Parts: sequence; C-alpha cells; structure tokens
Amino acid sequence: MTTSLRKIIHCDADCFYASVEMRDDSSLRGIPLAVGGQPDQRGVVATCNYEARAFGVRSAMPSAQAVKLCPDLRIIAPSMHRYQEASRRIMAIYRDYTELVEPLSLDEAYLDVTDSQRCGGSATLIAREIRARIAAEVGLTVSAGVGPNKFIAKIASDWRKPDGLFVVKPGEVDAFVAALPVERLFGVGKVTAEKLRALGVDSCADLRGHSMVDLTERFGVFGQRLYERCRGIDNREVSPDRERKSISVETTYTRDLRTLAECETALARLLRQLAERIGRARRSEPLAIAKVFVKIRFADFSRTTAEAGALGVDPAQCRELLAQAVGRKRRPVRLLGVGVRMLEAQATRQLRLFDDWDDTTQIGPSSGDNASTQI
Repeated sequence: MTTSLRKIIHCDADCFYASVEMRDDSSLRGIPLAVGGQPDQRGVVATCNYEARAFGVRSAMPSAQAVKLCPDLRIIAPSMHRYQEASRRIMAIYRDYTELVEPLSLDEAYLDVTDSQRCGGSATLIAREIRARIAAEVGLTVSAGVGPNKFIAKIASDWRKPDGLFVVKPGEVDAFVAALPVERLFGVGKVTAEKLRALGVDSCADLRGHSMVDLTERFGVFGQRLYERCRGIDNREVSPDRERKSISVETTYTRDLRTLAECETALARLLRQLAERIGRARRSEPLAIAKVFVKIRFADFSRTTAEAGALGVDPAQCRELLAQAVGRKRRPVRLLGVGVRMLEAQATRQLRLFDDWDDTTQIGPSSGDNASTQI
C-alpha cells in the first residue's frame, strides 16, 4: 500500500467552458447548454452543463447526436479568450498556496501542498479555502480531491462533483481503492476492462489477486501500472514544468476536401496557425523539434498519420507528407491536422551541449498541446 506522506490536491473546474458562459450570461442558466460547433457543420460538443448531461449529452459527442438526445439543447460557439482569462485567475490563486502547481488543462491542475504553511498546513483547509476564493473572485465552482498522491487526489475530485470536496486520508487509501471498479483506473478503457472481466476482475480488490508478473505478461508495461494503482501506489511528483511533447492544429471541415489541391490549400492555412501557436509557446520555453506530422480523418472516419524527422516546419515537407497520407485511401477528407513532436529534454540538453544548435531555426511547444479550429 502507499506509504507516501505527500499532500496532493487535484482541482477541476465544473463544466468549465459552459460555466464561464453561464456566469457571463444569466439567461443561459438553468437550461441545457453546450459549448461547441453547430450540428449542421459537423460540430462537436466541447463541454456541456449538468442540465444537458441529464439527457446523456457528453463532451466529444457530435453536436448532431447531442441535439437528438436533447432537442432543446442550446449550443454556443466557444470564446477561448474568456476561458483563458478565467484560467489565468484560477491558476494565480493556486500559486498563492504553493509553487508546485501542475496544470493539466485550462480548468484542471494538481497542487502539492506538502510544505505549504497556509491554513496551518492542512491540505483539506487549503482546498476548502481555494474553492471559496475561486467562487468569490472568479465566479466559478471547482471540485477538489485531497489525497496522499496524484492518483488518489484525481479520483477523489470526481467523487462529489459538481462543486464538491472529498478527502482520502492515508489510512483510508487501502479500503477506498479496493472498492473502485477497474474502469476508474486511468488507461483502462472498454477493451482492457473486458479483458480484465474475462479474468474475473471487476474491482481493484479483484485485481490485487494477480501478481505483477502475471499482469505484465498479459498487459505489458501497463501491467505494472495496474499492479500499483489497484494498491493505491503512485510515486509521480507534481511537476510545475511539464515537458512539452507536441503541438498541433486541426480542423474538421463542414464539407469534405475532395482533391489533393483542396487539401493543400487547407494545409497552408493550418501551417500559419501552427506557426503562430509555436511562436507563442517559444516565448515561454525553449523548444526543439524532432518530427513533423500530418494527420487525416477520411469521410469514412478512418484515420492516418504521416510523419518524418525535422528540425523545423518546412511547408514543402508537409505537402509531401500530406500527399502520402491522402494517397493511402484516396477518399474525401473530413479532418486535417498538422503538428510537430519535440525532442525529449535530455536529448535537447545534449544537442545544445555538443552541437552548434541554432534556436532561431526551431518552430515548434508541455505535453500534447493540440488546438482545433472546429469544435
């Protein structure tokens, strides 16, 4: 069982985009609301409020499907600048309590308050005060979980949503985790859950009956994580400076792109957006590109990605990758994306130590940064 003495808080704003919209427009409160693209434009729900969720509407659901489930659903376009402004204010409040803040997205973060002297050093009181301040100063509700590691804190933050606080003390971890269904373990999706059920595993208590050797043989390196998480073990640290692994932009088109020429025209626009996004990221951190890639989703919803080694974003190289990807199926294209993958931090340091590395040639951002122009 976990022996960690850390105090970790996981904070997650409740239906963030929708909450910002309801905060700024009282007429949107109390009605089923979604933020995303329109049904007639192949839109997707980015988030929705709890009134919409009662009808089965969920994030990442096609807007057309959402409207079928909830005919009175109000769908509004996202306003990212307002969401970013709210996020900045929330993150600033977190940093009043600890420097160890690891943002996962605009509306979600881990806080390590082990050494914080605020609220007498009580993680529970810190979480309670943070939630009260965000409600008063930003006008939004945040659910929080408190636990001895990131895994426990993350699970706990979902326990009393919305606008809830749940605390799992170190002595409670064993029983708390044992009762969890295996689907609550990060990385266990439908396929893995079915494999586990075939082994007679429904809960973390059941999973503990399998050795690490057994789980590793069945699930590879993921088996070790299953072995640890079902016992409440998570030694990951809260990392304020998470390494950026990729950055990309993509668009889902209201009308399919039917020729390579149409795709090339669309790619040119995406490359301009990618350059702007990379430029913003480089103002806050050094970057070194390892690969460039082009991603396609065809009209039949099949996907393909073409990538190659690169030191920067070369439009000609991207067009070649586009041609490769399009040529694999020769079908109309409904989604097109382009992006870059970064060198790992250690490799970057070695290059800068031994090579004549010119940062000005790099265009390229913390983990899996992805922008979409059509939600």
